[in-house]
Amino acid sequence: MKFRSQYKLAAVAATVAVVVAVVPSAALSAQASIPATPTGWTLDWSDDFSGAAGTGVNTTNWLYDIGTSYPGGAAQWGTGEIETMTSSTANVYQDGVGNLNIKPIRDVRGNWTSGRIETQRADFQPAAGKIMRIEARIQMPNVTGAKAQGYWPAFWALGAPFRGNYTNWPSVGEIDIMENINGLNTVWGTLHCGTSPGGPCNETTGLGSSTSCPGATCQSAFHVYRVEWDRSGAVAQVRWYVDGVLYNTVRQTDVDATTWANATDHGFFVILNVAIGGGWPGRPTGQTQSGVPMLVDYVAVYKSV
Repeated sequence: MKFRSQYKLAAVAATVAVVVAVVPSAALSAQASIPATPTGWTLDWSDDFSGAAGTGVNTTNWLYDIGTSYPGGAAQWGTGEIETMTSSTANVYQDGVGNLNIKPIRDVRGNWTSGRIETQRADFQPAAGKIMRIEARIQMPNVTGAKAQGYWPAFWALGAPFRGNYTNWPSVGEIDIMENINGLNTVWGTLHCGTSPGGPCNETTGLGSSTSCPGATCQSAFHVYRVEWDRSGAVAQVRWYVDGVLYNTVRQTDVDATTWANATDHGFFVILNVAIGGGWPGRPTGQTQSGVPMLVDYVAVYKSV
């Protein structure tokens, strides 16, 4: 979710997508509960957003990020985005039919508010020799073209050492499980690490790739966005999927040992947000449509048995 350079758009085909199992996702309704735990996995943590209509998130699971920065952290969340994050149920709310809504809103003066939440837990990581997967079923804000200019929905994770420090990015690691800008039918998955600018992880772009959403567009339907962090082999790796389609892999050997250790030898916390504007999508315009939410059916973290 940190600042991207615009040339990232030219790298969308950098990794060849490998189809492993495509999961139908065109249905727009939320699921009644977390899906059945896949064979070979145990459910470590989840939220299916089954609260009453108009209620905020369960603060046992989540905390709200408020304002335009972390305390003492970079202004505008370090990305140049222009909205103010709130805990208001106008911006972040459960809809009573199993979805979390994160809705950016522009007021009559042209000021934007939106929502950003992160897990209370910051210890998500695989044990040695195991695999962890973090996934969510999400419909991106259903807006495209000029009306989507400046929209920046994301589902991502930050290294736990960032909490309370807020100045050690990108060395502590960032795993962008799903990012999208400007209503494009594209999902980006990226690892950020090392130093910025440049460094072993090509910051501020990071080590990433992208793909179109299969079957139906990212904006018109729910899709399952997943990352797997695999420590089961001789070389650790992080893999990105949409609806079971593998489209990006970053291996431990892609960077030096110190960079990898700094980025991964700790837990992570998970973030959901919709930013408006910033260095990657650019600023919204007068045509940008207010009030189109990102819908999140569930978030789940699994660990291999």
